[in-house]
Amino acid sequence: MGMNRVMVERAASEKAQTSTIVGIDEAGYGPLLGPLVVSAVAFDVPVPVMRELTSAAAGPDLWKLLKASIARKADRRDFRLAVADSKKLYRKGGSSAGIALLERAALTFLLQIGERPSTLRSLLARLCPEVAGQLGHYPWYADGDVALPVKCGPNDLATQGNALCRDLASAGVRFRGVWVEVLLEGHFNRLVGATRNKAVVLFGQTVRLVQRIADAVGPRPLRVWVDRQGGRIGYRRPLMTAFDDARLDVLEESPGRSSYRLIRRPAPWVVRFVKNGETHHLPVALASIISKYLRELFMICFNRYWCGQVQGLRPTAGYYRDGQRFLAQINPAVARQRVDRQQLVRLL
Repeated sequence: MGMNRVMVERAASEKAQTSTIVGIDEAGYGPLLGPLVVSAVAFDVPVPVMRELTSAAAGPDLWKLLKASIARKADRRDFRLAVADSKKLYRKGGSSAGIALLERAALTFLLQIGERPSTLRSLLARLCPEVAGQLGHYPWYADGDVALPVKCGPNDLATQGNALCRDLASAGVRFRGVWVEVLLEGHFNRLVGATRNKAVVLFGQTVRLVQRIADAVGPRPLRVWVDRQGGRIGYRRPLMTAFDDARLDVLEESPGRSSYRLIRRPAPWVVRFVKNGETHHLPVALASIISKYLRELFMICFNRYWCGQVQGLRPTAGYYRDGQRFLAQINPAVARQRVDRQQLVRLL
C-alpha cells in the first residue's frame, strides 16, 4: 500500500509538472503592401505527455489532446474551433467568412489569458506595444482603428471560450500567451535595405519573439517550432550569432526539418524550423492565424484610408499583382499628398 501511494503521488506530481512548447509563424512576408506580422504562442504541456512522445521532433499533438474543442479544419457542421493553416481558413471562407474564422480562433485563445480587446489599437497595446508609437508615421494608420470583434458575436466567442477552457483543464494544458512583432512598411524597408535580405529580417523577428517568451515564462526549457520560410536548411550560424552565449548542437538538418539544441543559462532550448509547420503543429497553426488576423486588421485601416482618397477604388489584399493595380489607381493621391513611397511600397 505504501509503495502504491508513493507511485500515485509521484504520478500526480509529474502531471503537475509541465514543459513549455512554442509555435511561431508569419503573415505578409511576400506582399507589396501592408505590414509583416510575426506571432508566437506558448503552451505548458504535462511532462508525462512529453515523455510518451514517439518522436521528440514531432512534438505533442495538441489537436488530439484538445479534440473536444478544436478541429483541424473548418466545417459548418462542426461546432468546434478550427485551428489550421491561416491561408486555408481564409481562402475557405472568402474575405468575409474567412476573417470570421481567423477572428474566432484568435479571440477565443486570447480569452484564455483574460484578454478581451475592443479595438485593434487595444490589441496591439497588449501584444506588440512598440508598434503603437509608430502608427503616426503612416497616414493610413495614424487615425485608423478597427472595432473588435469584426465578424464574430460575443456570445459565440464566450461559448467557444468556455469549451476551450474546459478542454485545456481536462488535458492539463495551459495556454501561456501570445507575442507579436509587427514591421510596418517603412520599418520593413529600412531593415531590408540594411541587411539586403528579407529572410534575415524575418529571422531577426523570430529571434526577438523567442527571447520575449523566454523572458516572460522564466527559467525553464523551451521547445520551439518555427514555420520554415523558403528553401533554407541550415540555421546554425544565424542562431550562434543571435545567441552567442549558448553552446549549439545540430540535431538534424534535412529538407523537411532543421533542429538545434541551445545549451544556455538558465535553461536549454530546442528550436526546430519545419517545412509546412502549420499543418504539423497546432501552436504553429495558431501563430499563423494570429499573424494573418492582425495583418487583415491593418489592411482594413489601409483600405479605408485610400478608398476615402480615391473614389471608386477597390480594396486590395496587398499582394503583388493586385498591389500594382492598386498603386496605379492611388498614384495621383500619393503625389498630391507627397507620400514617401518608401513608407508605402515594400521592397521585394
